[in-house]
Amino acid sequence: MALTNKQRAGWCAIAVTLVGGFEGLRLAAYADPVGIPTICFGETKGVRLGQRATLAQCDAMLADSLAIANGAVDACIRAPLPDYRRAALVSFAYNVGQANLCGSTLARKMNAGDALGACDELLRWTLAKGIRLPGLVKRRQAERNLCLVGAI
Repeated sequence: MALTNKQRAGWCAIAVTLVGGFEGLRLAAYADPVGIPTICFGETKGVRLGQRATLAQCDAMLADSLAIANGAVDACIRAPLPDYRRAALVSFAYNVGQANLCGSTLARKMNAGDALGACDELLRWTLAKGIRLPGLVKRRQAERNLCLVGAI
């Protein structure tokens, strides 16, 4: 689905705030709660402990990764998505990846027109390497709340 610049600005501003708030900004690489080397706003691809980045590099990584996550949403979800719902799903895809989004019950329900059921599915994704993380519980609740805007 081709988005206008105005549409892109709406969900993107929401997603930047959501992702940035939950991921936080770290200019030096660190091990996340399950030991994965991470930098900037939760970037993990190719990251090595000891690596450093500038704010400009982190901002660019976030923009690129949000574009990839939005592409994942476009690839997996055929249902119309208002800005808040798209932002919630972009945040989710940013965190779990396209394969997990596309293969999820969430995607199946959203594509079947069950927005409420799909949004509720977000609450199931609170584990990292089998460990329930309080930060993921809070993030999924926030994503669900955004996802539900206009659904009920």
